[in-house]
Amino acid sequence: MKTLPLYRPDVITATRFLFFTGKGGVGKTSLSCATALRLADAGKRVLLVSTDPASNLDEVLAIKLSNQPTAIPGVRGLDALNIDPVAAAAAYRERLIGPMRGILPDAALRSMEEQLSGSCTVEIAAFDEFAGLIGDAESAKNYDHIVFDTAPTGHTLRLMSLAKAWDQFLDDNQSGTSCLGPLAGLEKQRAIYETAVASLADPALTTMVLVSRPQRASLREAERTSNELRHLGVSRQQLVINGVFSTDCPDDKVAMAMQERGLSAMQQAHDFIQSLPSFLIPLKAVNILGVAGLRVLLEDDAASLAAVESQPWQAPAMLRLAEMISELEQRGRGVIMTMGKGGVGKTTVAAAIAVLLAQRGHRVHLSTTDPAAHIAQTLDGQLAGLTLSKIDPVAETAAYTARVMAEQSSHLDDSARALLEEDLRSPCTEEIAVFRAFAREVALGEHGFVVLDTAPTGHTLLLLDASEAYQRELERQTGSTQPEEVLHLLERLRDPQFTAMILVAVPEATPVHEAAALQEDLRRAQIEPYGWVINQSLFASGTSDPLLCRREQAEHRYLTEVATIHAQRVAWLPWQAQEPVGVAALSELAQSTPTFSPTTL
Repeated sequence: MKTLPLYRPDVITATRFLFFTGKGGVGKTSLSCATALRLADAGKRVLLVSTDPASNLDEVLAIKLSNQPTAIPGVRGLDALNIDPVAAAAAYRERLIGPMRGILPDAALRSMEEQLSGSCTVEIAAFDEFAGLIGDAESAKNYDHIVFDTAPTGHTLRLMSLAKAWDQFLDDNQSGTSCLGPLAGLEKQRAIYETAVASLADPALTTMVLVSRPQRASLREAERTSNELRHLGVSRQQLVINGVFSTDCPDDKVAMAMQERGLSAMQQAHDFIQSLPSFLIPLKAVNILGVAGLRVLLEDDAASLAAVESQPWQAPAMLRLAEMISELEQRGRGVIMTMGKGGVGKTTVAAAIAVLLAQRGHRVHLSTTDPAAHIAQTLDGQLAGLTLSKIDPVAETAAYTARVMAEQSSHLDDSARALLEEDLRSPCTEEIAVFRAFAREVALGEHGFVVLDTAPTGHTLLLLDASEAYQRELERQTGSTQPEEVLHLLERLRDPQFTAMILVAVPEATPVHEAAALQEDLRRAQIEPYGWVINQSLFASGTSDPLLCRREQAEHRYLTEVATIHAQRVAWLPWQAQEPVGVAALSELAQSTPTFSPTTL
């Protein structure tokens, strides 16, 4: 494969809308921030927007953001904001209900508020803000460029597809109502939705930057996303492969293995990489945080910033993953959920847990709620006692719609049946169907072990937060009491003897702090996490490569932070020379023994 050029955003060729998307953990936030800085430094007015419910813009830019544009200190022409789904939903409700105050009775207003308190409202409200930035000429008229730091792929594709889905729903709906109540509020947005659809498909206006790592799963995900975006009409695309590593230490086994692993992954994806404009960014010695660091991210000498002085350090006590599994094994059944930021290895950790439990003779079901997960490829084979599934939003929506119609049709006249069919065509139905499938998977833990690989943090939080609202929406659509698995979902999730939430992170600032924030959100939902897994650690790897040594030294503070501040129990997993794919590799990973002991190093 010919050497790819370095990624250098060009203000001359940059379109008005720039989207950065890809598998979790590939560096979308850093790259979108660095691009926005480059454009602003060139004299352009730039708005940087995060559509991720678990946004990291605040940490990367080192400033507290809100859902309103905030000027970034020291960067003339750059503003940033987070689309806050909860705040957007509150504003959306008030926009619909406010004009009715003093006109309708209090009981009617309370009924409207109840109907607009569900997850559908949260989704459409956040989408409204997103679509408005693209489709409303007035909302961002003062900016030359709008740079979107998007949520991990599955959530982003959902956001993109909603533009067409809601536009079509408004065309087809004849009743004037929906799961969001009267359509008058949505109808006012029709022109904005239509313009958003047209803008996303216009290569003169919109560029999609697919961000990947030099890893097989990450590049596969980028290729799948590219195809789906083309299907949605987004044709102008670029690929940026972030974190490409090369070494000048031929005798360093770790460094050579990392270099070869990346080259092999890119060679396997050769045809895809050559099919569109592709660029690379070299691996940096430490994570890039703050405006000064971001400016250097796209410079050739970025690694020179990262010198870390070697200081005496005492490694904290950490478990093998197999030891954590042994504790959970004693329960004999229940749900084990891996959670955390995208790209930290949740799927791999979930698969390793499932494999070891199955090898020990337990009945295990491994499933995922992540639209972008690749569980089957990670397992790469069969194992006695282990079954697999994936919650497919399209299949679940079709099955749920068919079930509701079958159950309700005999009780409805033609007019009511037509209204129900129309209601079920709402894009909100997909979220309801996925929720019901999630509840079904959790319920399987009554009869054995269920290991759930969840979607990245923001999507998972919305799923958990919306549990009660989803139950209300299910009852509204079906007109009946819900199945046992739905009624008892929250009870099961909150039972520490039934559900074990395991937070997965890599020893870096953003993944650790996002997992810590997730832990606090879970506690507010009356769910206490069971423990943490620190994955892909270079600590004690024995590398002598200068860049990797600096990365290893930078891990120390985060290993200490997790083990002494955040986690009740923490398991440690080393960086693997080969991607852990297949039953044998996953079993070996779960039983990895730290080659260090808590001692001063």
